[in-house]
Amino acid sequence: MNSVRERLLHLLIDRLRAALAPAAVLRQPTAPLPREAGPALLVFVEGDALTAHANRLVDRSLTVRLVALARGADAFDAADRLIVAAHAAVLADPNLGGLALAVRELDADWDADDLDAGTVTLPARYEIRYRTTLTDLTTTG
Repeated sequence: MNSVRERLLHLLIDRLRAALAPAAVLRQPTAPLPREAGPALLVFVEGDALTAHANRLVDRSLTVRLVALARGADAFDAADRLIVAAHAAVLADPNLGGLALAVRELDADWDADDLDAGTVTLPARYEIRYRTTLTDLTTTG
């Protein structure tokens, strides 16, 4: 069985794909997107911190960065629409099917990429709090 962390990520990405179709949702892409690719949402895991220990339970904080990427004359509008839909999908169920204790938005930013004229990226970070048992990463606590 996958860890609670991996199950949370699968659930999150499935929800994002359903909410953002036909836009691509890519987890930790290792190659640049081609210029002709349409708007896309990139999903990056920034870290998974231990926040508390109590008895045989461990509270954890998973930080996920979503990056809406769009190109062209309406890139700011397209990226904004993508991140608005992604935000709604992430926060629609703050317990992510019972696997998470809570989901909250951390911050967002606007970036225009000078290296690729017309490219806009809009990153937004979210914290997913969850709990596992001390000795088993596959079991919620």
